[in-house]
Amino acid sequence: MPFLTEKLLPEKYRSDLIALMSISRPAGIITYREFLPEIDGLNSPNSGLKAVLICEDIESQKISLDIFRAYHFPGLDRDSGDIVLLQHSSGSTGLQKGVALSHKAVFNQVQHYSNAIRLSKEDVIVSWLPLYHDMGLIACFLMPILFGAQLILMSPFDWVKAPSRLFQSVSEYHGTLSWLPNFAYNFCAKKVRDADLTGVDLSSLRAVINCSEPMRFESHQMFLEKFAPYGLKDSSISTCYAMAENVFAVTQDGIRKAVTYDRINLEHFQHRKYAKPASAEEKSIVMVSAGKPIENTDVRIIDTAGKTLSERYLGEIVIRSDCMLTGYYNRKDETEKSFLDGWFKTGDLGYIAGGELYISGRKKDLIIVGGKNIYPQDIETLVSEIRGVHPGRVVAFGVYNEEKGTEDVVVIAEYEEKFASRISEITSQIRQIVTKSSAIALRTVYLVPEKWLIKTSSGKIARSANKEKFLKESEK
Repeated sequence: MPFLTEKLLPEKYRSDLIALMSISRPAGIITYREFLPEIDGLNSPNSGLKAVLICEDIESQKISLDIFRAYHFPGLDRDSGDIVLLQHSSGSTGLQKGVALSHKAVFNQVQHYSNAIRLSKEDVIVSWLPLYHDMGLIACFLMPILFGAQLILMSPFDWVKAPSRLFQSVSEYHGTLSWLPNFAYNFCAKKVRDADLTGVDLSSLRAVINCSEPMRFESHQMFLEKFAPYGLKDSSISTCYAMAENVFAVTQDGIRKAVTYDRINLEHFQHRKYAKPASAEEKSIVMVSAGKPIENTDVRIIDTAGKTLSERYLGEIVIRSDCMLTGYYNRKDETEKSFLDGWFKTGDLGYIAGGELYISGRKKDLIIVGGKNIYPQDIETLVSEIRGVHPGRVVAFGVYNEEKGTEDVVVIAEYEEKFASRISEITSQIRQIVTKSSAIALRTVYLVPEKWLIKTSSGKIARSANKEKFLKESEK
């Protein structure tokens, strides 16, 4: 599970932890001594908790292979369909929805995904990703261990303080594979200093895989421009669509060919839910392909009635595979409403073109203004590029306006401290660029100091939590 860090709102984290314990009802907890205060309130008479084990108190013992063979370990006799682990993703439901995964689901994913990325024992995976997140746990921990590939692992806390360490490690160990969420492309391009890259050689990287949040063409270009002088190849940019409910990967692009980019007509996309290829003079947006499904995984796009849509029509993404979750642990209600005739409803919106999947955002995050579909990620990308705005520290959402009978768009952006005297100017720039580059006239802009925005444990902006925080402050 994630640590309580400065990124997480303590009250929300603790309430999520209590909800998690009440649903999963663990028999034991293993933790660090410093984390004990967070657990003290969980051990009630009805909790079912039998033991709390402290890492520092567990004596380290070396066990020889002969002794190992002499003991019977019940875990080795499990059925392949038995649950091996729970992944608690960090969405709006916090830690409450434990994705229950079987042994065979994990093994199937590792096999199919290693084939998709052409993993070999000569590969060297370099990662800073936390192990409580599916990308870190599966792609950058279990897969290399089960496959037998080399893994160079660093602390995410060290990476945040000095992102250049990732590239120094790639250079030192001749890393070939690395996974990054989209924000990290921007973060590295802007925060890594050339002085920290002296002697760094990135030519060994065959794939830097963008995954876990909406992918941006501009982020790829920024990343390449920054690191190409150090040997990074254009062909190394890759993409992946993944989720804990499929263990990890659903699709993959950029391994057997270059990543596909699709420039589409913005008006058609917002009004007609159709990704029409755009001409040079039309208002457009560049969509990034997440690639084709991995082996034994099927992907469809459906409308609100559950009907399968044709290529280029926007709808909800549903999947079916041999890597899928058994269910949400002790949450029969959530499991039942997440499936449609054997297909898992992802809650993500996207379309298929040329057999490849394009992701536009979350269904629940969609903003509808006067009948127009507005995707908050598009607005957030525009605002992040404005000088004085903290890159990636932007959130957009809709607030229903009873007088208008539709939603108003609200943008909250953290400003960089050195631009504190220019708040009014930055606010005007945000309104201008969003109004000019999208289908809405933006009026509500809320500039806040750094660290105001709430993030999830995986580092993503918590849209619903920030909306709630904004509404509370607005009432004051």
